[in-house]
Amino acid sequence: MKVIKKSYDSVKLEEAHGGTGSRKLFVSDKEIKNFQGVTYGWLPSGNMYAWHNHENINEIMLVLKGKGTVRDEDGIYEYKAGDFFIFPKGVMHEIKNTGKCECEYVFVRVYEK
Repeated sequence: MKVIKKSYDSVKLEEAHGGTGSRKLFVSDKEIKNFQGVTYGWLPSGNMYAWHNHENINEIMLVLKGKGTVRDEDGIYEYKAGDFFIFPKGVMHEIKNTGKCECEYVFVRVYEK
């Protein structure tokens, strides 16, 4: 089989952003050129991925479940399931869960040279 299959249960759960959330790394930087990774992430109610950036990485976020806010240097933007964000390399941002349930996301990170 030349296609790589990864089931949800086969991917190991790990901490994200110092333990404020968790994730499963589905695609690593060793598997696809220019990819830093694809993760499935969780953020408990009231928690946040604190103010940070990705120096040489463009990040894409798809919200699967929950609601909250994304903040950058220009403002604060609400999100809900189905919303999609693009964080260009170097842009400072924060992701906060303002809802009562755990949020779920898919993040895709691509190197920019």
